Amino acid sequence: MSGRSLAGRRVLVTGASGTFGRHLGAALSAADARVVGLDLHARPDGDVPVLGCDLTDPDAVPSAVRAAVDRLGGLDLLINNAGVGGPAPAELPPDEVVRRQLEVNLLAAWRTTAAALPALLTARGRVIFVASRMAVLPLPLAAAYGVSKRALVAYADALRHEVGTHVGVSVVYPSMVASPIHDSTAEAGLSLRGVSRPEPVEGVVGAILRTATARRAPRDVATTARGRLEMAVGRHAPALADRLVRRTLAARLAAGDLDGAPLAAGMVDRHRRAARS
Repeated sequence: MSGRSLAGRRVLVTGASGTFGRHLGAALSAADARVVGLDLHARPDGDVPVLGCDLTDPDAVPSAVRAAVDRLGGLDLLINNAGVGGPAPAELPPDEVVRRQLEVNLLAAWRTTAAALPALLTARGRVIFVASRMAVLPLPLAAAYGVSKRALVAYADALRHEVGTHVGVSVVYPSMVASPIHDSTAEAGLSLRGVSRPEPVEGVVGAILRTATARRAPRDVATTARGRLEMAVGRHAPALADRLVRRTLAARLAAGDLDGAPLAAGMVDRHRRAARS
């Protein structure tokens, strides 16, 4: 389905100083695209210039997007890549960790897309949202991440209905990639080890580039064959997906993997009481 070259295309990448962002910028530049990034951590003099912007600030985003578009001379492709994670059990009240994930993973992408749409409509361009497999196959103890990414997909679906005649709208669904986004979860004793299979960042970047160059903008793109299977199960056999997650979780609990995680204490206690009854 590849039919569009990246050469000369004007690309804006959010979260451009992070793990995905840096690899994306390098790959896009190697394909002769013209790239500008937005990130809280600016790198204006890098090989891929990154303009500083707090994407959670409603007043800062429109001017930052305008500056990037002006620098590029227009916009053919927006990649909403910025994202944060963190532990957030669904049984506990939402806190600052939850609020920040909703702000960065959903509302920042919404703000950036809205600000970029006039230029994208002019160019009949594309927008790609980097979501997560957890938008389709949710996992315990990470409710905010799953909720924010599922909401991001719902936003992409609504946007597609509104502007899809002129702007291609795609969502890419990576699984777990080794990056600092998982640090706070691991520090809380809630590692995804044994629950989500890691995949290389190069594979995710490759999937994003294939999405950008496809003749027609694909709707949903898994980054691996396993990912396609997991998404199919999550969407078409959710009860089976639930059983698979519960079985994996029960094995981890029985092995004591979450014994040292205060945020999982309630779940650990319930499972042990159920096992004794």
